Amino acid sequence: MGNDILMVDQQDAVATLTLNRQKVMNSLNFPLLHALRGEIDALRFRSDVRVIIITGAGEKAFCAGADLKERATLEPVQVKEYIYTIRALFTAIEQLSKPVIAAVNGVALGGGTELALASDIRIASHNATMGLTETRLAIIPGAGGTQRLPRLVGRGKAKELIFTGARVGAAEALRIGLVNKICEPDQLLPTCFEMAALICEMGPVAIEQAKYAINFGIETDIHTGLALESSSYWVTIPTEDRLEGIAAFREKRKPQYKGK
Repeated sequence: MGNDILMVDQQDAVATLTLNRQKVMNSLNFPLLHALRGEIDALRFRSDVRVIIITGAGEKAFCAGADLKERATLEPVQVKEYIYTIRALFTAIEQLSKPVIAAVNGVALGGGTELALASDIRIASHNATMGLTETRLAIIPGAGGTQRLPRLVGRGKAKELIFTGARVGAAEALRIGLVNKICEPDQLLPTCFEMAALICEMGPVAIEQAKYAINFGIETDIHTGLALESSSYWVTIPTEDRLEGIAAFREKRKPQYKGK
């Protein structure tokens, strides 16, 4: 499914979105941004999809960021439009009610790293390279990198990486908490699907509410965060899934959750 620049595949309850511009290292131009936004918006309301994996086509690149050849042809107002479009897209991915796993299969620079940062879980192959390198071009990260990176790796480390435009390999990305896990390149998608399968065993409403509580609670003080957690918990109480979970535990069987 999908079009030439964005491939879409579904296996069971897992949808995989593959950026497919291999000749330009899966860089993000306007058509690819719009295609990805369309799929994210559609998946938001798909009850048959529980987890989304985002990756890049080929073995060399996850996403090299903005398409600089396209950027060179844009007027300043069009650059503003691009930044608005990519920032809104990555926020939509971050706020999607379903977990998103970034399968970082090679180079992920600039907007590529920002796309990974907007995902919930990042799994990288050993040949991955990540970094917010925009300052090398006399600009700054514009798709959320200045905000999401320090929340993930800490303010000091984020400033070091952004100020120097440094690139980090997979092992360093794991050490500083930029990625959750690293693996051999040929095991990247299997590892992501293994993670997705574990998530799919959980209650869908519970996962949705947990993501909501984490995303919004972390931006508040602890008391407001606890109130958000309580509100999210209350949502799960009247669900059929909660009763099914209790019944399955009592009967020593696997629960069959339906997202209701």
